[in-house]
Amino acid sequence: MTVSAASSTPLFSVTEGVATITLNRPAHRNRLEDADLKALLELFAQIDADPAIRVVVLTAHTAGQPRPVFCAGYHIGGFDGADGGAPAFERVADALAALRPITVCALNGSVYGGATDLVLACDLRVALEGLEFRMPATALGLHYYPSGLQRYVARLGVSATKRAFLTARPFTAQMLWNTGCLEALVPAADFEGAVAHLVRDVSALAPLAVQATKQSINEIANGQPDGPAMRAREVLTAQSADFAEGRLAFQEKRSPQFHGR
Repeated sequence: MTVSAASSTPLFSVTEGVATITLNRPAHRNRLEDADLKALLELFAQIDADPAIRVVVLTAHTAGQPRPVFCAGYHIGGFDGADGGAPAFERVADALAALRPITVCALNGSVYGGATDLVLACDLRVALEGLEFRMPATALGLHYYPSGLQRYVARLGVSATKRAFLTARPFTAQMLWNTGCLEALVPAADFEGAVAHLVRDVSALAPLAVQATKQSINEIANGQPDGPAMRAREVLTAQSADFAEGRLAFQEKRSPQFHGR
């Protein structure tokens, strides 16, 4: 994972179709400031405009922290600003959830507040053993924004969502695992390997099919299924060169080479 000694807006790199976004304010537990929200929106637009990017990994710089923290949430002082606060944060989480590529959260530390929604906005999650996950909105006197609540219910279920918001108590890593929202829960020694393994598996899938399927699943999860659009995506992939390659590779007992068309 990319790291830097200096605090900054999120770092960004692309290697072989995999984009990595690294939150980079470790001295402040990677809290998100308004500049970070703006930078993330710009990065998301850049990613969606690059068809070569198939997978996005969201992680954080935790080196030097006594206890790793992926993100402490939105900088609470920003709620007093004209352009900050929940509306800006909601736009970022919604944009992350809507990204064209498959998104993987490499959750390498504890996560708090609005940052929990960024974790849930990703498609897949690999988490570090021993982390803590806490949503303190009601403890601060805040009703959370609608799309965030919807994501919580879709990813964690109603009971876990009620526990998160109606008690403000933290979830342990094992409790988070029990909700079914994690692809893997691993010790530090195995963490980067588990993330890399998942990224390789996702990168090997047919991009046209997996991205279209993601879009349809998101519509269903949001209570807005579009039957004709989903049927059109099915037809598009059935007629694609990737599907022809997938069938041929299966017959020839080799790994397919997909090109997203």
